[in-house]
Amino acid sequence: MADKIIDGELKPEDKPRRGRPKKISADEKPKRGRPKKISAEVKPKRERRKLDYKSDGKEKIFALDIGTRSVIGIVAEQDDDGQMKIIATHRLEHTSRAMLDGQIHDVPQVAEIIIRVKNFLAEQVGELKSAAIAAAGRALYTMTGEATLEVNGVITDEVQSSLNFAAVQAAQSQLTAEKKIDAKIYYCVGFSIINYELDGIRLKSLIGQRGKVAKTKVIATFLPRQVVDSMQTALNYSGLDVRALTLEPIAAINVLVPPSMRHLNIVLVDIGAGTSDIAITKNGSVVAYGMVPLAGDEVTEAISQRFLLDFNVAEEIKRKATNGEGATFSDILGRPYDLTAEEILMPINENVGMIANAIAKTILELNGNDPPQALLLVGGGALSPNLNKLVAEALNLPLERVAVRKPENVEGIKNIPPALHSPDAATPLGILKIASSDTFHFFNVTINGQEQNLFHFRDLTVGDAILSAGIDYKKFNGKPGLGVGILLDGEKKFFAGTMGTFAKIFVNDAPATLDTPLENNCRIKIEPGEDGISAQIKIDDVIAIEPNFTVTVNGKDFSVAPKLLVNDEVSLPSRILHDGDELNTKTKRTIGELLRLASYPPAGKKIHYTLNGSKAHYTCKPDIFLNGDRAEVSDIPKAGDAIEYVANDAIKVGEIIKNENRAAAIKIFYNGKEYSIPTTTTILLSVNGRISNENTIIEDGAEIIYEREEKKSVMVSDALLAVNFKPPPAKSRMSFIIKVNGKPAEFADSVISGDELEIILKTPDGMEFKPLDDLEVPVRKV
Repeated sequence: MADKIIDGELKPEDKPRRGRPKKISADEKPKRGRPKKISAEVKPKRERRKLDYKSDGKEKIFALDIGTRSVIGIVAEQDDDGQMKIIATHRLEHTSRAMLDGQIHDVPQVAEIIIRVKNFLAEQVGELKSAAIAAAGRALYTMTGEATLEVNGVITDEVQSSLNFAAVQAAQSQLTAEKKIDAKIYYCVGFSIINYELDGIRLKSLIGQRGKVAKTKVIATFLPRQVVDSMQTALNYSGLDVRALTLEPIAAINVLVPPSMRHLNIVLVDIGAGTSDIAITKNGSVVAYGMVPLAGDEVTEAISQRFLLDFNVAEEIKRKATNGEGATFSDILGRPYDLTAEEILMPINENVGMIANAIAKTILELNGNDPPQALLLVGGGALSPNLNKLVAEALNLPLERVAVRKPENVEGIKNIPPALHSPDAATPLGILKIASSDTFHFFNVTINGQEQNLFHFRDLTVGDAILSAGIDYKKFNGKPGLGVGILLDGEKKFFAGTMGTFAKIFVNDAPATLDTPLENNCRIKIEPGEDGISAQIKIDDVIAIEPNFTVTVNGKDFSVAPKLLVNDEVSLPSRILHDGDELNTKTKRTIGELLRLASYPPAGKKIHYTLNGSKAHYTCKPDIFLNGDRAEVSDIPKAGDAIEYVANDAIKVGEIIKNENRAAAIKIFYNGKEYSIPTTTTILLSVNGRISNENTIIEDGAEIIYEREEKKSVMVSDALLAVNFKPPPAKSRMSFIIKVNGKPAEFADSVISGDELEIILKTPDGMEFKPLDDLEVPVRKV
């Protein structure tokens, strides 16, 4: 029979009875066939009991825990000192497996139990119009998300918070993609940091650090809106409005882990019949939620399978064995059993271990792969034999850090009756506690003028509203300025632009952040941040400019700046660099460059002239000396060096006409080499209208008139002079033979272009030789 409380005291005659559950009367049993719509006015067909509780006008708060195995209702009222006083409670178990793993499978059956609990309590305390409820943990989804951010300067709390938020939105997007539904139909109920990275190095926190690329990975928990909607519908179906709506793990943790203890890393696991719900605290808040689809029913099912029993019979045997009692029963074949508690529990140890390992694995995933400081087990399934020991081993925790908690004393609730001193009472007491402070479960906000309905499952922030609205917050942040990448002496260098500013958030026109708490009817405004400034760098921003050095050129001092090349172009230190530029600082200045800087042409002065009306020029080859030694224009001077430049620009007209005469020449071949023999004779030579000779000096712009007589052939004697042949001395008694094109020739014979000249030396004894170039003595035999 159910508990009945008057003024917080449990009446002895109403204590729960042991044994077979009370038989339900025909009036209370659900009829077979199509279930008819259940009305909130349906009540057992028995005489209505007189109220045991006299109302003094205080508001009654009704908390309802709809579990897989049972439905628990608690009614309380708030004293003047703010304490909750329980005035009635009632528990009914489902008569069939209408719920599995925390999910309603038979709506009419579950609704019937809710109505019976409500009506029973209403007979004691008066009409109940609304109830506080909790969504099951099995409805939660967990997803990991990552976010990366280029940073510049010291990382602030705002930067880290924004990075965390981007990672949660990435998890939300991934959930949306995998579930093929809109992100807007999920509530984010919590998240936990898995790790931070800065330039590839893992850190516990990014705040105060400097680097280039920051990264975070989170695990976030989401609740589908449809779960909230379905629970609202179910409660309305039972004639009740929703007073408050929370999550079962949140409710349980509110009972056993008050806010003052949440700086500790504590895990609470609510092990019911169908699911094990997980909540984790750290750094002052609840940071993560999760669910394991294994719980007490797995143990009951194992007993049912092992001994071939009806599920309800197996549940009763499990309860007895958990309390150390033996059991006598018969299986489906009629075979009798009389077993001790140890004999019943021994075959199911493996199943309990499976539950423990699954719980431990999920805790580690949600807690960044670190074991918590302590673990609290609540719920009816927490009494499963050896479960606390097996979970402690799986988490590598001392057994004294894992406890099965009974809510005998709860802050804010007084006179908790013995009927609620069991582990499975933590959730309904938590629902009651939340309902006492939160008189509404939804509130409205506007985001940039758009109304948004929020599920008030905890203290909500601006970030929660943005997530719920499905707004891509990072699009409001200013974009970073463009960077500049260059090659500095062959090495890649990158210079980032300034970071864009974060979006500006206002709540009711006051500056706010993502963590700013919200109240009902808040106005949220998000203004886009400003884009960053693109990098603008000069050469002297990139390198330290070497000081100038001094050299002398023809006795005059010159200050020489270091050579800076941008894309092979000499540049000043103030030149602005652009993306893709190549900056070379290793090339040194040559003598040629310094001469050019000193206004001396390194290759020599050019004398321009006209020859017989045709324009031409002549380059005067200079003589260059470095510290008195002959030098080349490619030589590298250093500080203090002296350069001497001799222009050699006094050009005689003979140099000009020599080039012309060279063009009018015949070509012959001697010893395999080609030789040119001038064929002109000067008739007239004038410079600027004056008769001149070959030694006349010309200046730039001179007009030269030159007439010549050109021969088409020369004599053999001229050819011998051209090839620098010297006859053998008389004392050698050698003679020589001249041949042109293989035929003997004399000194006065003609030679034309293309002819081949040959000379053969002959010794007194008749031996013949060909002389080598520039040699008078024969060395080779013909």
